[in-house]
Amino acid sequence: MTSPIRPARHWVIGDVHGCAEALRRLLRMLPAEDRLIFNGDVINRGPQILEAMELVWSQVRSGRAVWLRGNHEADLVDALNRDDRDTQRALAGCDTYRQLGDRTCRRWQQRLESLPSLYPGRGWVATHAGLDPRTWQPDLRIRKPFWQAYDGRFGEVVVAHTPGHRVRRQGWIVLIDTGACYGGELSAYCPETGAIVQVPGARQPLAAAAAQRQALSASLH
Repeated sequence: MTSPIRPARHWVIGDVHGCAEALRRLLRMLPAEDRLIFNGDVINRGPQILEAMELVWSQVRSGRAVWLRGNHEADLVDALNRDDRDTQRALAGCDTYRQLGDRTCRRWQQRLESLPSLYPGRGWVATHAGLDPRTWQPDLRIRKPFWQAYDGRFGEVVVAHTPGHRVRRQGWIVLIDTGACYGGELSAYCPETGAIVQVPGARQPLAAAAAQRQALSASLH
């Protein structure tokens, strides 16, 4: 059977987190003939979650893009599939659930359940957080165990999940989440060329942004 023809270039996009306006600006800067890989966590946190979801899904439906599952999509699907008191509290605290409401979230449930967790390129792969070194399968929350163990067996691995001030490399791993929803930038990385395209993310009051960054930094240690 003939393998499908892949585009010459891909752009892997870091956590959008509801920053729809930033995503619109970024898409205008990327070549229309290239393929887009949204590397998970399109939902939650930002001010325009439904708009971001619709924009990404329109790119998926057109055949231009792949939307990979992130831990935020997985958590929402898990909560929608359960019915207990703890789950109801979790949904009440979910930005996506608050912005979209129960009915709209459930309309999106099947789509979110269908999201793949890994995209293989030629000499590289993209996945939201990394690979579990025990099984080398995608793990949507992993950080240091993957960073410390990965030996390049699958080529370059492009991940999001862990925001930083810039796109950075750690051996064979490229971390592309630059904190768009925290007042940082929304980044796209091309694994074929190493090129990076960025736009400013959501604007936030300085005090709020600093508090969120401090909380995030604490959660990584």
